[in-house]
Amino acid sequence: MNGTCALFRLARASHLILASSSPRRQQFLDDLGLPYQVLTSPKDEVTPMPSEDPQIFTARAADHKARQTAQLIPGAYQSPLLIAADTVVSIDGRILGKPQDSADALAMLSLLSGRSHQVTTSVCVLLPRRYQECSFAFSDQASVTFYAWPKEVLAAYVQSGEPRDKAGAYAIQGKGAFLVQGIHGSWSTVVGLPVSRLCRELLSRELIA
Repeated sequence: MNGTCALFRLARASHLILASSSPRRQQFLDDLGLPYQVLTSPKDEVTPMPSEDPQIFTARAADHKARQTAQLIPGAYQSPLLIAADTVVSIDGRILGKPQDSADALAMLSLLSGRSHQVTTSVCVLLPRRYQECSFAFSDQASVTFYAWPKEVLAAYVQSGEPRDKAGAYAIQGKGAFLVQGIHGSWSTVVGLPVSRLCRELLSRELIA
């Protein structure tokens, strides 16, 4: 599942498990050259509580994904290393999930148009049993500013179908790139996995080399 030129290798023959079906998160691991397997929990994802802080919610959601998926790891896996992540878009303290329909997607994009919003990604990593530390977690946030776009342009983007399953109703790595005026922070955090921070955390614990 990775390219021929690996930037990193797993330490001590760990089995890396990605608790996400997101092709974007998978591509990040592919680009790093890390071999991994996808394993996701069939249980429902958690939902934000009223007025819940985006960082608190994403940390809670990532932890939930990790713990639920860990229960599905086959016993034959030696030294499993599991990575789970959750990403949300927020503006004015309001968390924007995935749109329910086209009208909801257009409403979200109209709210974001011409303004700055925050994208928060939290990561939870469960470590192999040989480590004294059983897990670690971190969060990263980036600020994204949209140009002001006519509603007709936003409607055309909605009709492309891309916003359908995206938090905040857009994909910065896809057609939705045209919406963005600028980013303050990590682009990979906006896409769904803070790659630089994750690599540094894994290296510091000698989980990758």
